[in-house]
Amino acid sequence: MTEAVRKRGRPRVLKPEVGLEKAALLFWEHGYEGTSIADLTQAMGVTPPSLYATFGSKEDLYRQALDYAIEGENRRRAEALRGAPSAYDAMVFYLHDVAESISQPGKPRGCIVSSAVLQHSEASASVARDVAARRDAATRAIKDRLDRAVSDGELPADTDTDSLARFYAAVVQGMSAQACDGACTARLKQVADIALSAWPGERMDGRGSDGRARERLAAKASR
Repeated sequence: MTEAVRKRGRPRVLKPEVGLEKAALLFWEHGYEGTSIADLTQAMGVTPPSLYATFGSKEDLYRQALDYAIEGENRRRAEALRGAPSAYDAMVFYLHDVAESISQPGKPRGCIVSSAVLQHSEASASVARDVAARRDAATRAIKDRLDRAVSDGELPADTDTDSLARFYAAVVQGMSAQACDGACTARLKQVADIALSAWPGERMDGRGSDGRARERLAAKASR
């Protein structure tokens, strides 16, 4: 009996990647403040001490879960911004990739970063600042690509690249909200295409070499 009790009380060893996947799904679906330590430990099947020993505080776990959830998306979009044949092609891929990722069957709707911790208590202020910094970094990455497009002559010299980057960042946040309300991938891509019609420079029409380049970029990202 003593041996059985000792085995039953032995703490479960938690693989960090498994814990981060479960935590990311909970935070994605319920938000930071809407997810409790009890929710997290129940989903992971561990005790609070095991969770704290593996990940640190709830804030630490949230930041690690965000990194885990968006690693692949960040890589795809960064590669598109760097490697697409034109800035317009990069934005086509970027917005369409967002539309697909925020409306996948079997996963929580919306973007885990775009609409995260927008309304929060004072206790969550540091988490909100961290997520806002991630959104700002994404906007700056778009602006950097637009600045290069101006230098390369793809966009007019007087283009307000900061406002244009913020416009497309706002489109991403809006698509995230609509995905949460049930908008499908096709509808979100239509929204993206309308936003792309505001492009102030030369646009590619999806045909010829530029269209094939976008297809290669999408195929590369899916691997």
